[in-house]
Amino acid sequence: MWISVSGYATHLLDAGGFTKAQVDLPKTRAGGLDAVFLIVYAAEGALTAEAYELAADTAEHSYQAIMRMIRAYPEQVGLARTADDVEALHKAGKRIVLLGMENAYPVGDSIKDVPKWAERGIRYVGLTHIGHNQFSGSSNPRADLNDSENNPGLSALGRQLVKALNQHGILIDVSHVGKKSMLEAIKLSTAPVIASHSSAMSVHANLRNLDDEQLDALKANGGVAQMVAFRSYVAELDPAPAAAISELRQQYLPNGWANANEEQRTSYDAKLTQLRSEHPDVTLAQFVIINYAVNRIGIEHVGIASDFDGGGGVEGWNDASETLNATWELMRRGYTKAQIQALWGGNVLRILRQAEQAAKN
Repeated sequence: MWISVSGYATHLLDAGGFTKAQVDLPKTRAGGLDAVFLIVYAAEGALTAEAYELAADTAEHSYQAIMRMIRAYPEQVGLARTADDVEALHKAGKRIVLLGMENAYPVGDSIKDVPKWAERGIRYVGLTHIGHNQFSGSSNPRADLNDSENNPGLSALGRQLVKALNQHGILIDVSHVGKKSMLEAIKLSTAPVIASHSSAMSVHANLRNLDDEQLDALKANGGVAQMVAFRSYVAELDPAPAAAISELRQQYLPNGWANANEEQRTSYDAKLTQLRSEHPDVTLAQFVIINYAVNRIGIEHVGIASDFDGGGGVEGWNDASETLNATWELMRRGYTKAQIQALWGGNVLRILRQAEQAAKN
């Protein structure tokens, strides 16, 4: 789940109660969702000291918002800094928060802050996001940042970052990373990597998805590819509602959700619900694109992701309260209890431990 800097864990969006977000504590209970990655995020920008400083400030506010929520509900939720913490919190009957940093951009022009983020509990770091950055080429270059269409691969600083993340037990996240950069990161990493929220290119062509060579490389590395329930990564969208949703965002959320007032948010939600009801949607049955990845690289290398509050969702699994539907769909497809446990977190716990162990060697 993405955390908006403005409003999260305040009176504007108190995750301890029912909210309009796709993930809050009541929804996780209703859907049987025990653990979530909450995301420290800052968008790509210029490769300048001033832009890095602004991004670092955004990331800091995002982190502090997550910690506010955890401190507000200590009897219900806890922060897991290790795989053992995950199991201990689960045994204590608490919901579990793990931290991911989606986009290394706010780390800046050195790797000096990696130890700080490791100590705070960041468990994976995405090398880049939408647009090339100082570390890596992106799967989605941006013309407004003067990005080359050709993936530049890892920079010298990017190679340093991979090594630093390994040394501090932090998983390298290759979602959003261009193919050349991804393969270079896998080759360099001494620990398994994670694709935190991607899908399979052979099932649906999208720049964000992983082709067979990438899936095979991830398997050889021992990593995990989490198949994500993000409509446009799963199947072709009906162009009519896609265009209408874009218009709705411009009309009601011109400055983003966090900067919209209650009336704008309510109107947007109502119009969006109406649109979804009038047009065919990508379904949970289609999301079991998981089958392709399992058949290609083996169930021990596949996981499930939602990207809720970052654009994720399909019909049948539109927020955390509907998470059980995804499990039912897997059961209908013949997956066993042990296989479902592996997909729903067992595989990620394994590579978290392997990354922790690699850091000690």
